[in-house]
Amino acid sequence: MNAPDKPPAKIQIRSLVKRFQNLIAVDDVSLDIAEGTFFAIVGPSGCGKTTMLRILGGLETVTSGTVEIARPKPGRPQYSMIFQGDSIFPWMTVWDNAAYGLRMRKAPADEIKASVSMWLDRTGLTRFSGHYPHQLSGGMRQRVSIARAFANDPEVLLMDEPFSALDEQNRTILQQELLRIWEVDKKTVVFITHSVDEAVTLADKIMVMTASPGRTKSIIDVELERPRNVLELRNDPRYGKIVYGIWGHLKDEVERARA
Repeated sequence: MNAPDKPPAKIQIRSLVKRFQNLIAVDDVSLDIAEGTFFAIVGPSGCGKTTMLRILGGLETVTSGTVEIARPKPGRPQYSMIFQGDSIFPWMTVWDNAAYGLRMRKAPADEIKASVSMWLDRTGLTRFSGHYPHQLSGGMRQRVSIARAFANDPEVLLMDEPFSALDEQNRTILQQELLRIWEVDKKTVVFITHSVDEAVTLADKIMVMTASPGRTKSIIDVELERPRNVLELRNDPRYGKIVYGIWGHLKDEVERARA
């Protein structure tokens, strides 16, 4: 029997090096991320996780090596970013924040209306569409960020610790929300997190990075079925085994970073 064809690589990273003056932030990282993969990156503080994401998002340049994201389909953006903490515009309503990316690329008015309506509904924000960010909780503001990113219909989602500022209850709720809406079209996602539990909950593959300079230590396949329920997953012995195994890869790097 022939092996099934692998999905094409959406993101290709080859021999990536990033220096900041005398500091090597990322050192010789090569990586393929297949289309439709939810890919998480974990590692100790200062290992270059966010630097890699910023390079993918065009916010940093490479020192050497290459980073390529496959060309988007006509009329679609290559990527959207969701940042740590609040990143929505305080002077815009929920509706206008969610529509921002579409308006910036001059999408037709009917497309904006249909897309924003759909994603506000899917994130439970429809009845708050006329509210301003100061009228929303932290969890709801992050929902607006998620709605804005998905409404813009990018090929790739780049997410930098989007739930790190939230309390445990809101974090769990939004993890489940993200899983639910990701299942709609399974966009390629690169997700940065300090939480091993969060990475295992969300991801198909997890890269563990070494302490600075950041290199690839291991890549783990998360062989847990989808769709996933966050609370039920935590009772699955396989979940605990994967979390424990990743900590085995990560523990020495965290200790080395602290030293």
